[in-house]
Amino acid sequence: MKEFVISEAKVETAVLVGLVTQTQNERKTAEYLDELAFLAETAGAEVVKRFTQKLDQPNSVTYVGKGKLDEIKAYIDSEEEQEREVGMVIFDDELSAKQIRNIEGALKVKILDRTSLILDIFAMRAQTANAKTQVELAQYKYMLPRLQRLWTHLERQGGGSGAGGGKGSVGLRGPGETQLEMDRRIILNRMALLKQRLAEIDKQKSTQRKNRGRLIRVALVGYTNVGKSTLMNLLAKSEVFAENKLFATLDTTVRKVIIDNLPFLLSDTVGFIRKLPTDLVDSFKSTLDEVREADLLLHVVDISHPDFEEQIEVVNKTLADIGAAGKPMMIVFNKIDAYTYIQKAEDDLTPRTKENWTLEELMQTWMAKMEPGGCLFISAKQRTNLEELRRVVYDRVRELHVQKYPYNDFLYPIHEE
Repeated sequence: MKEFVISEAKVETAVLVGLVTQTQNERKTAEYLDELAFLAETAGAEVVKRFTQKLDQPNSVTYVGKGKLDEIKAYIDSEEEQEREVGMVIFDDELSAKQIRNIEGALKVKILDRTSLILDIFAMRAQTANAKTQVELAQYKYMLPRLQRLWTHLERQGGGSGAGGGKGSVGLRGPGETQLEMDRRIILNRMALLKQRLAEIDKQKSTQRKNRGRLIRVALVGYTNVGKSTLMNLLAKSEVFAENKLFATLDTTVRKVIIDNLPFLLSDTVGFIRKLPTDLVDSFKSTLDEVREADLLLHVVDISHPDFEEQIEVVNKTLADIGAAGKPMMIVFNKIDAYTYIQKAEDDLTPRTKENWTLEELMQTWMAKMEPGGCLFISAKQRTNLEELRRVVYDRVRELHVQKYPYNDFLYPIHEE
């Protein structure tokens, strides 16, 4: 009888490539590559090497220069000689069809860009029919302009000018263009079907939102992996999936929360990220409608992240892009338990930077100038300042509730014992 040998699944290894440009210095490039490494880890890959190059702008043919491409190729070959195969090379920006084709031809390994990696994670995380449909539509939108490289082996091989198609074209007019157009038509038909399906889901969701009665809607928004789902679980006493990975939440979860005598709806939404593909924002319209239709936004920020201020800007820009800017908002600085700073030596006379500020000093900067109750510091993991958060949320929601539903039948006086 034949025995089956069960071996462990081998983790795919990846090499990261980024550029230092006029608009992106070395520090920022390093941070972007850290984030790209986290994305790769979330997708199930192990990062073994990083390459960066200083260029005014990405090379239109190969993204990086020829010398850098040769250096990456030499590294891949040396790893293969040591029987450590490099599975893929991931680029920090979106690549065109021409760039992917040329880089693949030079490196002979799988090539991914930031967008395709994010789409891969979204496809892995999608659980409901709604999320799966949205991800599939975004994948087709990404694939459509890159179709040509899939059929290069069927391209017309003739060239030149004139009615005959040029020298060497006789007998070489293959089915490449026909196959390409056929695939394009199949994808366009599939996209039309997915859009129709999303429109139906959108109609169902808008009906559901109308049936939620006279309740104030509060939406948790923020960068990916800042602790929105953990906070949702604490406030709503629910079991929303949360883990230390990017895009753990794709589907919007809505829960009814009651603080004292005040019920309201709390929704947990998909996290935002730098360089978020436009196709994804478009595809996730029905999910982001929860944000658009919310009465109050709780903007959750990871204060322990070294670049949290830029993350705030990314979220604000994305909110503006989806038409949700200008809504009442509270900023909740999470993970104060993980905040660290570098203490300067007494004899160090160089100017202090943000890395040298204690949490108390940081709280007295621009954050102190925000409106009262508009900025809170908590740790969802350690449950620090949660009661203060509940109190402030109660006050804000009650204020909005009285304005929106003056003849409400929910609020009743709290009788103290």
